[in-house]
Amino acid sequence: ELGMNSVAITDHGCMFGVIDFYRAARAQGIKPILGCEVYVAPGSRFDKEAVGSGDDRYYHLVLLAENEEGYANLTKIVSKGFVEGYYYKPRVDKELLRKYHKGIIALSACLAGEVARFLTKGLYEEAKKTALEYQEIFGEGNFFLELQDHGIPEQGLVNQQLFKMSEETGVHVI
Repeated sequence: ELGMNSVAITDHGCMFGVIDFYRAARAQGIKPILGCEVYVAPGSRFDKEAVGSGDDRYYHLVLLAENEEGYANLTKIVSKGFVEGYYYKPRVDKELLRKYHKGIIALSACLAGEVARFLTKGLYEEAKKTALEYQEIFGEGNFFLELQDHGIPEQGLVNQQLFKMSEETGVHVI
């Protein structure tokens, strides 16, 4: 109805809805984009002690399959999050992301993303360093700084800093 020719699914921590979503989108002539909003552990996915407290136990990161290789890698990442990294949530780590990054496009996610968390704490340089690390993991043009505006005051502040960061680093906003 809105004239969109593609739509994405990014369930939190899992990919349980992907098959039904894929079939429904294809039946309507809409390109399905398959993804997951993963939980990234601040350290190793194998750590079962609270490294941080509350919000710092894990960070959100949106992963989208760009192609079949990306879908295969995404399923590996998500599966290992459950099998190897489960601690309150199915967590992954940067080691897994480095190993299975091919064919995946990553977005910095919402206010619960690692980049945004640093920004809300006033740690701009740490946020920028983290964004550049994700760009290094996924490759130039495969990592984006995600803008959101749901009327939450923090989002406006974070968005301003993400625009600045984009100008300084060349990491594009989405």
